[in-house]
Amino acid sequence: MKHLILLKTNQNIRILAIAQFIVYFGALFSQIGVFTLLVQLNAPTWVTATSAMLAFLPGVLFAPLNGVIVEKNKPKNLLIGTISIELISVFLLIFVTSLNDLWLLFILIFSRLCVAMIYGQAEMSLMAKLLNQEDLKLANEIYSINWSVSYTLGMASAGFFIHFFGVKAAFLFDTFLLLIGILILLKLSLPNFVQKVEGHFFAMIKEGFYYILKNKIVLHLIILHAFIGFTAYETLVTLLAQHEYKEILSAGLVMGFLNAVRALSLIIGPFILNRFLKDSVISFLYVGQGLGILLWALTQFNFYISFIGLIGAGFFTTSLWSYTYTSIQKHCDEKFYGRVLAYTDMVFLAFSAFISQFMGFLFEAKMSLMNITALLGIVFILAGLYWHIFYKKYLC
Repeated sequence: MKHLILLKTNQNIRILAIAQFIVYFGALFSQIGVFTLLVQLNAPTWVTATSAMLAFLPGVLFAPLNGVIVEKNKPKNLLIGTISIELISVFLLIFVTSLNDLWLLFILIFSRLCVAMIYGQAEMSLMAKLLNQEDLKLANEIYSINWSVSYTLGMASAGFFIHFFGVKAAFLFDTFLLLIGILILLKLSLPNFVQKVEGHFFAMIKEGFYYILKNKIVLHLIILHAFIGFTAYETLVTLLAQHEYKEILSAGLVMGFLNAVRALSLIIGPFILNRFLKDSVISFLYVGQGLGILLWALTQFNFYISFIGLIGAGFFTTSLWSYTYTSIQKHCDEKFYGRVLAYTDMVFLAFSAFISQFMGFLFEAKMSLMNITALLGIVFILAGLYWHIFYKKYLC
C-alpha cells in the first residue's frame, strides 16, 4: 500500500517508474533476440559467453567515469540523452545477419550497455536526491519489483513474439518502446539541484575511490551487493536451451519460459520476505539463495521439473538486491551518491561479467551444466557466512 501511495503522490517517481517498466520490458525483446539469433546462427560457446559478458563490461570499465558524469550533468537531460543513444543502438541490431557481423553485434551490445549504465546510475542517484530515507527504501523496492514484473512479462512474451514474428521484429519493437520511454521522460519536472560537486573528472574519481576505501561499511556492502551479480544466468540459460532442451521447444521459447518462471519468483519473493528483512537475518537470505540454486541444479534433468528449482533460484534475489542497495545509500554521504553508486555498479557488473565468461569456460572444459549451477549455489552459501561476519563486526 505504501508503494502505491508513493507512486500516486510523487509525479516524478511515477514517471520514472513507468519509463523504467517500458524500457526494461522492451530490453528483454532485444536480449532474447540476440541470444536466439546466436542459436540460429549456430554460434560457438565463446560467442554466447562473450555476448553475455559484454552486457556487463561497460559498467566495469566506465562506472567511475559514469559516476562523475551523473554528478556533473542535469538528470533530465542525461536520462533523455542516454536513452536516445540506446534507441539507435537497438535499431542497428537489425543489420546483424551472419557470424561475419559479430563485430557489429559486439559493438552494439557494448555501446548500448554503456549508455544504459549511465541511465541507471542517473536514475538511482536522482531518487536518492528527491526522497527521504523511508521513501527511498520504498522507491528501491518499487524499482526491484518493477524490474521483476517487466522481466517476467518481457521474457515470457519475448519468447512467443520471436517464435512467431522473428528476431528483427523484436529489435524493432524494442526501438518503438524506447521512443515511448523518451516521450514519457520529457514530462519530468525536477527541481534545480544545487551543484555541490566541482573539480576535475579524474580528481573526483580518485576522491570517490578513497572515500569508499575509508568507509569500511560501504566497502563491504558493495562487495556483498555484488554477489547478487552472480545471478546473471544468461549464459547458463542459453546453454541449456542450446544443448539440454533443444529437442523440446525452440530456443526462444525455452529461454522465454525459463526466464519467465525465474522472474515470477523475483516478484513473489519480496512480498513474502520484506516484513522479515533486517540486518540480522540477511545471512539467511544468502543461504536461501544458495539452496535455491542447488535445487535448480538438481532439477535440470527435466525441463518442466526445473521450473520448481528456478522458483527457488529467484525467490530471494530481489530482496537481497533491494536491501543491500538501500544499505549502501543509507551509509553513504549525499556528496558521493553518484560516484559510490557508480562503483557499486562497477563491482556488481564485474561479478556478472566474470560469471558469464566463467560459465562458458567451465562448459568448454566439459563440466556439466548441473555442476556449474551447483557451484554457483555454494558461492551464495559462503556469501551468507560473509554477511554474518560483517554484521557481527560492523552492524551490531
